[in-house]
Amino acid sequence: MPDTLPAVLPDDVTLRLLRRDDGAALAAAYERNREHLEPWEPARPTAFYEPGYHAQRIPVQLLEHLNGRAVPLVLERDGEIVGRVNLSDIVRGAFCNAHLGYWLDARLAGRGIMTAAVEAAVTNARDDLGLHRIQAATLPHNAASQRVLERTGFERVGMAPKYLQIAGQWQDHVLFQRILHD
Repeated sequence: MPDTLPAVLPDDVTLRLLRRDDGAALAAAYERNREHLEPWEPARPTAFYEPGYHAQRIPVQLLEHLNGRAVPLVLERDGEIVGRVNLSDIVRGAFCNAHLGYWLDARLAGRGIMTAAVEAAVTNARDDLGLHRIQAATLPHNAASQRVLERTGFERVGMAPKYLQIAGQWQDHVLFQRILHD
């Protein structure tokens, strides 16, 4: 996979593969968006917001990518990380599926950036990875995330009670999927 996905994103944002030296920039992005992301993500230890935490995790994520089990992407603008898009838990064989996760810097929300980034990741999953299906889950009250999924062709397929531990509590999630090949 090339370092940068061929995608035209609004506001001069680039979608690219995570790099080994992104630890400090990633920690800064998470710290800058801490309040914005806390309601939507697992409770994070204090160390999560420090560069060393990400410096240790990035090689693991890149190894998962090398082994075909994940595609760890970042959104970058003017040399600053402003979001993530991840395809994880890639399974081949009869399933040929991945999980999609994403977030965007609060300063850039509502501009169509994440919609374009998700569409680019989906196109890569279909055309380059040969996946059949991508699934995603959102909290029921995360209307912005659900709009991104709906705009990019995902369909709501159900509800999963107490699906993930988010913000310190087991919470229900709305499940979405997008079939990539008919």
